[in-house]
Amino acid sequence: MRIVIAEDDALLREGMAALLRGEGLEIVAAVGEPDALVEAVIRHEPDIAVIDVRMPPTHTDEGIRAAVRIRNAHPGLPVLVLSAYVERSFATELMESGTSGIGYLLKERVGRVDRFLDTLHRVAAGEVAIDPEVVAQLFARKHADDALNRLSRRERDVLALMAEGLGNTAIAERLTVTEGAVHKHIRNIFGKLGLAPDDRSDRRVAAVLRHLNAAGR
Repeated sequence: MRIVIAEDDALLREGMAALLRGEGLEIVAAVGEPDALVEAVIRHEPDIAVIDVRMPPTHTDEGIRAAVRIRNAHPGLPVLVLSAYVERSFATELMESGTSGIGYLLKERVGRVDRFLDTLHRVAAGEVAIDPEVVAQLFARKHADDALNRLSRRERDVLALMAEGLGNTAIAERLTVTEGAVHKHIRNIFGKLGLAPDDRSDRRVAAVLRHLNAAGR
């Protein structure tokens, strides 16, 4: 297997290269910035590219953008993206670039050599391998979205006013309805969001957090 590594942290880059060479794999290039990655892929035509999400110059999404670029220029080229944190939008963007030969792995997994190598080989073989923590958070967000979509327009209005910190009386005045109606809407919100009474949490706070998370995407 011929591999290109793109990682701006020189210590991690060289450590990863040494690890893979020790497993009998060939590192055809190990670079530290996106343009060098693109050039290396053109020059060496590797079997897979291992790419850090955050690279120079801004250390935001350059790695993902470079991965998408090389996937568009070289359809089917397997790419394994490494990230220090779960970044759902980046995972989604990468998966939109194709349906095979894609991996998204948290960097902490690299230290678990067997798992890292298994993922590398699977992606190189054309499989999709997404870190289980990323999958869990994607499904959690999808479930939250589905629940919010079940709210009526009036229930959404009430939830938005709850997020502003308004109490039931103030919400009733703002919407020109009775407090009884507000209580009913709030009960419906709790029910549709699956927020059962629980001594360990405040359902009102939980509902507001769900609303803010969705609004902030």
